Amino acid sequence: MSEFRPIEGNFNPQDASFAIVVARWNGEITENLLNGARRALARQGIPDDKIQVIRVPGAFELALAAKKIAEVGQVDAVITLGCVIRGGTPHFEYVCGECARGIGEVGLTTGVPIAFGVLTTDDLKQAQDRSGDNEENKGEEAALTALEMVSLFQKLAAS
Repeated sequence: MSEFRPIEGNFNPQDASFAIVVARWNGEITENLLNGARRALARQGIPDDKIQVIRVPGAFELALAAKKIAEVGQVDAVITLGCVIRGGTPHFEYVCGECARGIGEVGLTTGVPIAFGVLTTDDLKQAQDRSGDNEENKGEEAALTALEMVSLFQKLAAS
C-alpha cells in the first residue's frame, strides 16, 4: 500500500504576483497591516514589482475592489486589509458581516485566492496589538495565506 501524501501549498509559489487592497479607514492600523504583509512577501522573495497596492475608503469597499482586481486577471491572489473597531451602534456588525461575506464571495465566484486580513476588534488596543511589528500582525498572516493558496493552486494545476 502506498503512502498517503496530501497536496498542500507552501510559501514559495513560482512567479506569482499579488494585489494588496488596503482600507484607509483606521489608517494607522491598516498601514501597519500593510507593512506586515509586505514584510511577509519580501521574506519569501516576492519582489516589489510583483506587488500592487490599492487603497479604498473603508472595509466595506474591500470586496468590490478585490472582485474587480480578480476579474482583471493580472494577479494570482488578492490580500484584503482593513480594520473595524466596535463602537456604540450596530454599524460594527453590519460592516463586519458584509465585509467578511463579500470577501468570501469574491474568492468563490472568481476562483482567485482572496486573503482576509480584516481586523474586527472591540477596541483600539486590540487593533494595535494585532497590527504591530510582531508575530501577531494579521497583515503578515494574510500574506502568508495568499502565498500558500497560490502555491496550492499551482500544484493542483500541475497534478
